[in-house]
Amino acid sequence: MIFITLSFCTYQKGVSQTVNWIALEETRHILTAGIGWDYGVSFSLGYAYQLKTNVPIILTGNFMIPSGEKLFDDFNTKIGGEVLLLNAPNFKGSITFNGIYRRYENPLVRLQNFGSELKGTLGFYKPKWFVAGEVGFDKAIVTHFKHSETFKETISTAVKDGWYEPSTGGNFKYGIETGYSFNRSDITLNIGMVRTQDFKSTPLIPYYLRLGYNHRIN
Repeated sequence: MIFITLSFCTYQKGVSQTVNWIALEETRHILTAGIGWDYGVSFSLGYAYQLKTNVPIILTGNFMIPSGEKLFDDFNTKIGGEVLLLNAPNFKGSITFNGIYRRYENPLVRLQNFGSELKGTLGFYKPKWFVAGEVGFDKAIVTHFKHSETFKETISTAVKDGWYEPSTGGNFKYGIETGYSFNRSDITLNIGMVRTQDFKSTPLIPYYLRLGYNHRIN
């Protein structure tokens, strides 16, 4: 039971902000929205701010919620940043780090999870479009279990609530991000595959997909 619920909690990851670094050069604020597939249809809203630094850095925040009857039973929040390390005229490479808080609830258990995400991106960028490869790792660090009375009555009365440190709570992802840029907007697409950290299995749905929209404000 712990392994199954942790796999749900870990895989509800969402996708970080996807940006065209060339179109972003004169931008300070970015508002983002997206729809994706992550164990079902999910929706996300986000905000990013580009710092005034020699090395391009954006600070990001993202909130994701799956569709369903009880919208706030499950959600995912991310706070972090992205640093552009390779800044050639058309080839760009960046590193993203996010702290993650996730909540998942069903009739048997409520999970609250703290985790982290590290992602690297390398691609070809033009003012109007871009395409890049992405590789990332999403780790569930510690999870709080609160079991329902239904669980205790039908499955186990000896179960204990509290914080657990999962030993296999992580997923690798690898895929492609691409997009088309307008005057102040971007349409983006992320698509790829997911593998568990032991490389011996895959999640129930072993891929991710997200269609996003960015609105850039100078």
